[in-house]
Amino acid sequence: MVTARTLILGLSLLTASPLSAEERLTLHAPGAAFEPAILRMRASVQPDPGNRAIEITADSDAFYRSSWIPLDGDRAPRTIAVEFRNLPAGHYQLSAVLIRADGERTKVQRDFIVTER
Repeated sequence: MVTARTLILGLSLLTASPLSAEERLTLHAPGAAFEPAILRMRASVQPDPGNRAIEITADSDAFYRSSWIPLDGDRAPRTIAVEFRNLPAGHYQLSAVLIRADGERTKVQRDFIVTER
């Protein structure tokens, strides 16, 4: 006999959706700075046994820098901090890409502007 508790549990499993990019990974960074800029970014990662690495990037027409950080699944830190120094003036695309063991990639992006003094 199916109890109400079993029925509710079964329905909740059927309606559960996978985590969205915003729930698995978020990127925190300022919106602007003066050159030569120091950019401090933090990526927040939802713990998961399948997490293998995160790549954090700052990219503009005149500048590119990235950092690749290995993750130890659900034992990895929830927050990864990266600092890029001496960014010249320009419009930057900041991104964080979470790489999982199955090859799935979750990407979040932000804009960042460095202006001349």
